[in-house]
Amino acid sequence: MSTIDEFPTPELAVARRGAPAWTRQKRLVSGLVLTLIIVALAIFGPLLAPHGENEVVGPPYSKTGVLGTDYLGQDVFSRVLYGGLDVLVIALLGTLLGVVLGTIIGVVAAYAGGWWDEVIMRLNDVLLAFPQILLALVVLTAVASPKAWMIIVLVGLSHAPRVARVARGVALGIVSRDFVYAAEALGERRSRVILREVLPNMSAPLLAETGLRLTYSIGLVGGLAFLGFSTNPDGANWGQMINENRLGLASQPWSVLGPVLMIGLFCIGTNLLADGIAQLAHRTED
Repeated sequence: MSTIDEFPTPELAVARRGAPAWTRQKRLVSGLVLTLIIVALAIFGPLLAPHGENEVVGPPYSKTGVLGTDYLGQDVFSRVLYGGLDVLVIALLGTLLGVVLGTIIGVVAAYAGGWWDEVIMRLNDVLLAFPQILLALVVLTAVASPKAWMIIVLVGLSHAPRVARVARGVALGIVSRDFVYAAEALGERRSRVILREVLPNMSAPLLAETGLRLTYSIGLVGGLAFLGFSTNPDGANWGQMINENRLGLASQPWSVLGPVLMIGLFCIGTNLLADGIAQLAHRTED
């Protein structure tokens, strides 16, 4: 049996053609909505929390409150609402730092070419060989109390080599285009050619890579907090909450599942967002 989708009316066909591309991209919209919800909860959560960040409301691992209490008797729901801002801010700033550094390295290598490209990318490959979490642990174990900027720098440095590899691959297909040669023929400086001709044509792939890097950043920052490297040992932190309450998982699972779900949903949202941007860029090119 035929359906209206198989034989659309002229009005429906016009409406579809006239609809913005992002409205037809379900992954992009779903990821954006989910990501914004988690970000909003992290920002405004403390205003919605029924109890204070460290307020004891009942016995340890009890069912008092929406999600029960944790190992100290603190309200899990309130701590989940308090615990996301530091994680998201550090992950976001670390991601932006890594994307900027990696883009600079990759574009310079692609545009310079020759032995410059070889030297830069071989050094980059050496850095790629180090696991991200290992690099962070080596540095943070030597610090008594890690600061937020330290974790941001470590996250950024761990992402930079991976972003550089992607940026170089994208830039290689752009630096040989006619409009780049035309700009060089007009006497434009190399820095100006990169800023005005190369980087604007890399925006979509870089946005997709940024979304993917943000997902990894959340996992890395949460993992470091789980291992005890938190900027505020007494404060609520999703990764730290998982570590603190893991022994009570059987008796009060929400003390662990609450922060796990928040991290998981945010990672799903950013992954969908990155996939959506990549698909949208591919359709635009077609």
